Amino acid sequence: MTPTPIPVVVNGACGKMGQQVIKAVAQAEDMMLVGAIDKKPELVGEDIGTVIGYQPLEVPVMSDLEATLVMAQSQGLAVMVDFTHPDSVYESVRAAIAYGVRPVVGTTGLSTSQILDLAEFADKASTGCLVVPNFSIGVVLMQQAAQQAAQYFDHVEIIELHHNQKADAPSGTAVQTAQMLAQTHKNFNPSLVSETETLSGARGGQTAEGIHIHSVRLPGLIAHQEILFGAPGQLYTLRHDTSDRASFMPGVLLCIRRVMALKSLIYGLDKVL
Repeated sequence: MTPTPIPVVVNGACGKMGQQVIKAVAQAEDMMLVGAIDKKPELVGEDIGTVIGYQPLEVPVMSDLEATLVMAQSQGLAVMVDFTHPDSVYESVRAAIAYGVRPVVGTTGLSTSQILDLAEFADKASTGCLVVPNFSIGVVLMQQAAQQAAQYFDHVEIIELHHNQKADAPSGTAVQTAQMLAQTHKNFNPSLVSETETLSGARGGQTAEGIHIHSVRLPGLIAHQEILFGAPGQLYTLRHDTSDRASFMPGVLLCIRRVMALKSLIYGLDKVL
């Protein structure tokens, strides 16, 4: 018997990432696009496939999140992929869990307390949820290499570079990378001098473990990150560059499939590879 396709709702369907997800889901044989949510009033009711310049998909753009979730849930165990905005992602994810729709969250900007709250809510509802700062396999490999290097280097700084329409800083990937380095239970960048910033923020943000994070926002960028480890006489640099958002789609599709078997919130693509 052919498995029943996974019903998928895309929240933020007309955004740059949302459009890529729409195309990827439409092309996946084991998935069925059932909802496309976007807040642009002029697009409501239009076929999402036509809107994004793909092909008609017979799925209209809707602005009512809850109504779309109810419709998706009525078609079986459904998934909501969220690429929206830091200001609205918490409420959207909580609503999805409440309606029994499994969220796959690519929107960054959730605070630690919000993630903990969503984890508790998902656990009580026995509903799977994946919060993924970055869907790139290459980023996972970079972070794993950084964790290994952190055992031997005491000085490290992170530089993340994104397009100038990204609303949050630092990026979720940079925050997650710093959290992974912190698992070594050491303090980084021991001070050798008393530093003074003549321009506030020149040294970037700093974590409790002493890791500096610098954010760059420029048109022409998509998503990039460098992790620089320094020691006397040497510099070890790890870098990942994204040249096309299509590179995230294998990770997104993997998470849609994996979240179906979960009953709690999982943070990070590396946990489900």
